[in-house]
Amino acid sequence: MASEEFSKYERARIIGARGLQISMDAPLLLEFSEEDLMEVNYDPLKIAEIELDKGVLPISVKKPLPLKKEEDIEKLKVEETKISDAEKERIELEEEKEIAESGEIIELANSEEEEVVEEENEEEAISEEVE
Repeated sequence: MASEEFSKYERARIIGARGLQISMDAPLLLEFSEEDLMEVNYDPLKIAEIELDKGVLPISVKKPLPLKKEEDIEKLKVEETKISDAEKERIELEEEKEIAESGEIIELANSEEEEVVEEENEEEAISEEVE
């Protein structure tokens, strides 16, 4: 594929992926002389860019384009279901009951209870250090 067919983002992705392959000792798709490699300073990204510009990379990019037709848009209309406020409240109450039955209700902790628990933890830590 010619390089003009790719956007700058696609080129960057292709060159980056091929550069990574080259840096991991993948075989080069073009014959490079020692002078050519010295000229690009053995840079895998520059080698990948040269391969892309020469059109030797076996890569293709799929670009799906959406079809915009009035007929398709009409088919996508969603039917609205009207639910009364009373029905919504009933559904919410049922969901709350299910949650209350299946789950554990966590209560707020008192600061006094937290202090007692912290003191117990400290006492346990001190007794473990002594042993």
